[in-house]
Amino acid sequence: MKTQTPEEKKQVEEAIANPAALNELIEALSSGSRRGRQQAAKVIAAVAAANSEILVPHAAALVDALERPEAQTRWECLDTLAQLVPLDGRTCEKAVPGAETALFDEDSGPLRLAAMRFLCRLGATTEKRSEKVWPLMDEGIQCWHGDLEFQDMLIAIIDFSQGKLAPEVKAALADRMRFDATNGRGMLKKRAIQIVENCEK
Repeated sequence: MKTQTPEEKKQVEEAIANPAALNELIEALSSGSRRGRQQAAKVIAAVAAANSEILVPHAAALVDALERPEAQTRWECLDTLAQLVPLDGRTCEKAVPGAETALFDEDSGPLRLAAMRFLCRLGATTEKRSEKVWPLMDEGIQCWHGDLEFQDMLIAIIDFSQGKLAPEVKAALADRMRFDATNGRGMLKKRAIQIVENCEK
């Protein structure tokens, strides 16, 4: 759970209780202030963790916020959209281009991780979506294999491997992880084995 200041906790409670306060936060995502956007996105992500349903009407604004230049606004919005996938998958699907850009951002590990988590959550919902996100995920796995965030990415990929995947996606994911399942060490090996086993069920 992300740490919150007392002021942020108060903002989260107000946003949940008062639609006008929530609207203000959503509007701040497109404001001129970088800091204001980041702060609003952080509070919105906390709202999503507590009560994601109230953000469904604002899903399109969250997708739009993936166009902002700063990494934090984008990763907080991707975290929020990941929470909305079960509630409004169709709108969340429109976030795939923004998630793709985020996944290959060379400057921000948290942004790349949020993108992978979002794509895994979305792709696990239907075979068609798994086919749509898999090429991006596959490239991401190869690009960030040795990175600090990769172990956390694997946790999201384990969840993905248990989803409603197209047979060819399952086969490709198992093939991609087989080397680590055989030759990896420690948690990398353990998680890779789990992914391969899930895909072969």
